[in-house]
Amino acid sequence: MSLNSVVVNENSSMAAMVLHWPPSLQIVNEQFFDFCQANKELRIERTALGDCEIMAPTEGETGWRNSGLIAQLHNWAERDGSGVVFDSSTGYTLPNGAIRSPDVSWVKRTRLAVLTHEQKQRFLPLCPDFVIELRSPSDSLKALQDKMQEYLLNGASLGWLIDPESQRVFIFQPQVPMVILSKPEFLQADDLLAGFSLELQKIWVVGF
Repeated sequence: MSLNSVVVNENSSMAAMVLHWPPSLQIVNEQFFDFCQANKELRIERTALGDCEIMAPTEGETGWRNSGLIAQLHNWAERDGSGVVFDSSTGYTLPNGAIRSPDVSWVKRTRLAVLTHEQKQRFLPLCPDFVIELRSPSDSLKALQDKMQEYLLNGASLGWLIDPESQRVFIFQPQVPMVILSKPEFLQADDLLAGFSLELQKIWVVGF
C-alpha cells in the first residue's frame, strides 16, 4: 500500500487531514491497525465511509487539560471498580465500521470480560459506554458534535463534549436532545457513573 495512491483533502478549519482511499485499495481492519502502528506519533481514525483522518499531536494546553480529565475519571473508576478508563491512544472499532479514539473513554468490565486476549491487543471491537471529547482551538465544533452523535448511534450511553474556549459543555444521550451547559463547575452522571463528579474548575483555567 502506497500513500502515493491516496488523495489528500485538508480543511484549514480542522485539526485533521483526511485521506480518501481510492476504490482499488480495500483496507481491511488488520491493515489499518498495522498502518496506525507504523505511525504511532500520529492519532489516526477511520470514518464509517472508510476515509482516514490523521491528527497531529495536541498543543500543550489541550494535553494538560486532557490529562486532568483522565486522572479524575481514572481515580473514580479505581474506587468504583465497575469499568475501565482508556486514554486518547485507544482505538475502538464501532459497529458501523468506523475506528475512533475518543479523548477519554470508559467501558463496563462486563463487556470487556467477553473479549479474547487477541481482541484486547487490537482496536477494541465495541463502542465505549461513556466518552469525553475535549475541543482544541483548531477543532471544528460541528465535526465534534457529529462524532458524539456517532458514538450514541453505535451504543454509547453518554457523551460529554467540553469546549474550554467558551467554557461550555455539550451533553449527549440516546434519544434525548443535546443539552448545553454554560460554565458549569462540575458534571455528574449518577445513572451511569454513580458517585463520579468531574470538577471543571480544574479544566477551565490552565494550571501551568
